Amino acid sequence: MTDDEFEEMKKHTIYGRNAIQTAERKFGEGVNNRFLQFGKEIAYTHHEKWDGSGYPEGLHGESISLLGRIMAIADVYDALISQRPYKPPFTHGEAVSFVARSKGTHFDPDVVEAFLKIHEEFRKIASDLPDLEK
Repeated sequence: MTDDEFEEMKKHTIYGRNAIQTAERKFGEGVNNRFLQFGKEIAYTHHEKWDGSGYPEGLHGESISLLGRIMAIADVYDALISQRPYKPPFTHGEAVSFVARSKGTHFDPDVVEAFLKIHEEFRKIASDLPDLEK
């Protein structure tokens, strides 16, 4: 991607948050609000990094929503094991190693430790729900 394309791509966190805010306004008060609030936090913060080098706000550490910190690992794991036009898929082991190496920089150390305890569940889910061929 060019720099301009990358800057545009990063806006998906804002677009996702804004779309959910629109849904909140539409549905108003009620049982859906907590669910929508969680979705909004995840959409907006899942690309923030523990060391502050992420986006959209450059948040760091515990100033990042816990939901965003958890989703960051799930999102990166999925991106790594998935085929992309610019890369072949990583193996499960390679993805787990990447997450482990990124402890304290990209990812919350405590969330990485939790992931490392259950990473085989990620493998099982990925195996049970593979990407569809296009």
